[in-house]
Amino acid sequence: MEALVLAGGKPSDPLAQAFKVAAKTLIPYRGRPLVEYTLEALTQSGLEVIFIGPKVSLYPSPQQALPDRGSLIENLEAGMAAAKGERVLVATGDMPFLTPEAVRWVLRQAPPAGFVYCVVRKEAIEAHFPGMRRTYARVQEGQFTGGNLAIVDKQLFYRALPLLRRALALRKRPLALAQLIGFGTLLRVLLGQADIPSLEARVSQILGVPARALITPYAEVGVDLDKEEDLVWLKEPQ
Repeated sequence: MEALVLAGGKPSDPLAQAFKVAAKTLIPYRGRPLVEYTLEALTQSGLEVIFIGPKVSLYPSPQQALPDRGSLIENLEAGMAAAKGERVLVATGDMPFLTPEAVRWVLRQAPPAGFVYCVVRKEAIEAHFPGMRRTYARVQEGQFTGGNLAIVDKQLFYRALPLLRRALALRKRPLALAQLIGFGTLLRVLLGQADIPSLEARVSQILGVPARALITPYAEVGVDLDKEEDLVWLKEPQ
C-alpha cells in the first residue's frame, strides 16, 4: 500500500511565519521538520510514500514528491492520481510521535471498507500525553478525538468527490453543513446520544461508500502539532 502525506499549507499561516517556513508541517521539532517524523514512521512500516507539500529536501525521502495544490481536496486528488494501488493510507504531516507500530496496527486491523477513519479514546490521549488539549466528541461508547490516519479506496474516493467539494464549499455556512449531515444526527452528536454504528451508517449514506471508524489504541495517531498551544504544551515539563 502507498501512503499520502498531506503536508501543504500557506507561508502566511501564523505558525509558519513565526518559524519562517513554507508550511506548518516544516516547523522544527528536536532539530527536524515535523513532517520527517511522519515520513519515517510510514517508511519504516514498509509503505511507499507520496508527499504533497512544499518543495524541500527531507529525510527519509518520499518515493514521490508533488507540489502543494493549494487546498486539501486538490492535494488529495493529486495524491490519489499518483497512487498505483487500490487502497491508500492518508496521513497528515504533523505527527511527531507517530510510530511504525501504530501504523502497522492500523493496516492490520482496518476493516474492508471504502473509508476507514481512525479515532482515539480520550483516556488513551490523557494517559500518554497528559495536559495535551484535544477536541473530543462524546458518543455512547465514550469520548473520542479524530485520528490523523485514514484508509481510502481510490475508486470510492472519486465517487464521493462531488460531495467532498460541496462540503468544503459550505465550510463557513454551519446551517447548510448541518442540513447536509442531518439535523437529527447532529442533535444526537451534540447531546452525546449518538453511537458509532449509527454514525458509520449515516456517513456511509452521505458519502455513498461504506465507512467505518477504527478505534485505535495508539494515542500518537490522535496527536498532531498544528496550533500554538500545542507548541506551548511541548515546552512544559511532562
